[in-house]
Amino acid sequence: MISIGLPHEIDAIIALTKRCGRHLREQGIDQWDEHYPDRDSIERDLKTETLFAYRDGDLILGIVVLNETQDEEYNEIDWLSDDHSRNLVVHRLAVDPSHQGKGIARRLMDFAENYAREHAYDSIRLDTFSQNPRNQRFYTNRGYTDLGPVFLKYKKEHPYYCYELLLNTSTK
Repeated sequence: MISIGLPHEIDAIIALTKRCGRHLREQGIDQWDEHYPDRDSIERDLKTETLFAYRDGDLILGIVVLNETQDEEYNEIDWLSDDHSRNLVVHRLAVDPSHQGKGIARRLMDFAENYAREHAYDSIRLDTFSQNPRNQRFYTNRGYTDLGPVFLKYKKEHPYYCYELLLNTSTK
């Protein structure tokens, strides 16, 4: 089941993101470190009710954040949708490493795409780390278009690739 994350779940959510960060680093992917995502970001996501959790009973196995907040570096991208479109942005998609490969990320993205359609967004935007080819394939296989790299202010060594999925084909 996927539903809004609850404030009392913050410690479980942070523990999940820390496990994900360690798992990525063990694979040589320095996407998330000990400082990201931080507690303040997760608290803000919970307070604004933009963090959604995939649960098996009371156990949180995955999360995704859905909002309209774009990093300023997104301005460097020539997006498929126009400047007047409504864009949902995906942040912090994470699945507990012990439950990866079971379709949870797919279900979270199905949820995100349905949420975007139900709320009349024109597109979905996101970025993924250039050193994470598994994520790149995941989004490309879902129909997202790779629109090029940006160097995010908090990760300068390697770029992040920006992707977009148009939901309303009359947006440009």
